Amino acid sequence: MPSNPQQSSRATPDRPSGSDESVIVERIYKAVMEQRLAPKTKLSEARLCETFGVGRMRVRRALLLLSSQGIIELQSNRGAYVACPDTAEANEVFAARMLIEPPLVRQLAQSSGNIDLTILTEHIALEDAARERKERTEIIRLSGEFHTKLAQATGNKFIFRMMRELVTRTSLIVGLFGSSENASCPDDEHNNILKAIQSQDPEMAETLLISHLNHIQNGLDMDMRQVPQDDLAAILGSD
Repeated sequence: MPSNPQQSSRATPDRPSGSDESVIVERIYKAVMEQRLAPKTKLSEARLCETFGVGRMRVRRALLLLSSQGIIELQSNRGAYVACPDTAEANEVFAARMLIEPPLVRQLAQSSGNIDLTILTEHIALEDAARERKERTEIIRLSGEFHTKLAQATGNKFIFRMMRELVTRTSLIVGLFGSSENASCPDDEHNNILKAIQSQDPEMAETLLISHLNHIQNGLDMDMRQVPQDDLAAILGSD
């Protein structure tokens, strides 16, 4: 008996709409940042194909993109796993940021009269709006982007590239090991740093930035142990 065409065209309820790799990337990234996908969770190609209703090539492209962002790790002959930064790596990331960012904001404060800081003011407004909506993933993303925009404001493309990589890794660490209360940079600290830059107060900008990075790192619980999950369809099938 021929199948009902209306039934065959109906979308599977648990599958996300859209089938390109960007949907897969977004769903996995969001699940990691919201602590729904634990570190070391295996991302089986077969299960991802079934969950998203796509072929292996699209799944593999999505996994490659996530790997390039440091969100997952591709292990030879074993497959893909959610990345699991350890305490040593977290310390190295923050040590690198301490070397780069304090002198960066000092430089911005010293030359702020010649720099258009509108993009930073507008960005802080976006952060405030995300906090109002309590969107954890968006809060983490925007909080990190503030720091890359500081680097961008220097006009130094090499510093910008380094900061973008460090911020991406920091966002993953915060997403995995930060509490819901510490999902973002502390309220008002970005605004205070920007005010110090606008006031051309390099000492204050540098002091606030150092305190700010310490707050982020101290808000992490690197001993948090999430159990790797098996039911990818339940986690990724719908928002």
